[in-house]
Amino acid sequence: MRIPLLALAGLPFASLASAAFSLPAHAEAVQEAVSRDMPGLMAIYRDLHANPELSFQELRSPKIMADAARKAGFTVTEKVGKTGIVAVLRNGEGPTVLIRADMDGLPVTEQTGLPFASTKRGISLAGVESGIMHACGHDTHMTAWIETARLLAARKGEWSGTLVMIGQPAEESGAGALAMLEDGLYTRFPKPDYTLAFHDTPELPAGTVGAAKGWALANVDSVDILVKGVGGHGAYPHTTRDPVVLGSAIVMKLQTLVSRDTNPVDPVVVTVGSFHSGTRHNIIPDEARLQLTVRSYSDETRDRLIAGIRRVAQGEAIASGLTEAQMPQVTVKEPHTRATWNTPEFTEEAVADLKGKLGADRVLFTPSVMGGEDFGEFRRADESHIKSLILWVGGADPAKLAAAKAGGTPMPSLHSPFWAPVADQVIGAAAQALTFTALRLMPKS
Repeated sequence: MRIPLLALAGLPFASLASAAFSLPAHAEAVQEAVSRDMPGLMAIYRDLHANPELSFQELRSPKIMADAARKAGFTVTEKVGKTGIVAVLRNGEGPTVLIRADMDGLPVTEQTGLPFASTKRGISLAGVESGIMHACGHDTHMTAWIETARLLAARKGEWSGTLVMIGQPAEESGAGALAMLEDGLYTRFPKPDYTLAFHDTPELPAGTVGAAKGWALANVDSVDILVKGVGGHGAYPHTTRDPVVLGSAIVMKLQTLVSRDTNPVDPVVVTVGSFHSGTRHNIIPDEARLQLTVRSYSDETRDRLIAGIRRVAQGEAIASGLTEAQMPQVTVKEPHTRATWNTPEFTEEAVADLKGKLGADRVLFTPSVMGGEDFGEFRRADESHIKSLILWVGGADPAKLAAAKAGGTPMPSLHSPFWAPVADQVIGAAAQALTFTALRLMPKS
């Protein structure tokens, strides 16, 4: 019997598991195990949600994950890449599969109204004090990781190979994956043949699983432009070189990098998110500061965009009559987040397998997005060898999502203080998807 997707997504996880009537026996066994474990998993989730930690300040969260992995039989190493963890389970000959969960929260003051909402406050690496919230759903990622570790450890008779499960710090800053790699992730521990991860999303009904073939997420660059000028009295602009006018010209010209310099079928974004200058009405300032976010997929397109930003800034400054010493300063902030690639044939095989085990109506291909995610670094470390896949797992209440698509109240986005996924369905679907995919990759000889 085929059950409509939205009907499935509206059920609590236990009902969702029992709604699949013609799944393979081992898939049903995994679903039943997740259903039994769900009360305890939700307790873990609520604890993690109420106690988020900022990038590279993750201490409590990795301990929870490490303790769970050790109890399941993994050999666990802590403080890899500052605050990351690596859990290894060797189970005979076969491929090595790496499964990642990111752990950090965001400097966001929670406004969900949940009874277990975070009231934590902290100071970020940028020195700003704020509330802290799992506004990107990493609490669901960690909880599903724990259940996946348990499920695979309990089924050692069904697979052969090496399982490497990592808790990654500082995904939100774009620095955590590189920190783990630089700390010897692929030299101190088994190097993977496959890397797997998932991310929750408010753009899919709760409990559904999606995957993009090829580019999954974008290069993310933060660019600062310091626009110089010659200040003076607002009543005598001819005696100045106005950086506000110059900065405005730069903003407008930057749009042509998208509309005229880039192939229309090569998606890019250049957004000026901040423009600051001046102190009062009648003073022309001597500088303006612009902050940009720049998104692309290929490294070649990224390099062309960055070069274009420098060219536009300098060209507009020359047109404004500034000297060589007064040219704008363009700074590309590091680290930048590089694009994430889903190996196409691996993605197709995984989606086909998950359709058979989760139900065809619960698994779909999704488009690439312009968000950023440093998971791609684990493939880039040896891209000729490693096959990689990051899944999307829907977390949206289906009725609210349908209403939003019909023109009603928009769904809260990731990073919103109002984002609260349907956590049991995210955790359940993700744990199953990761478990089924790992089992398929490491068949018993």
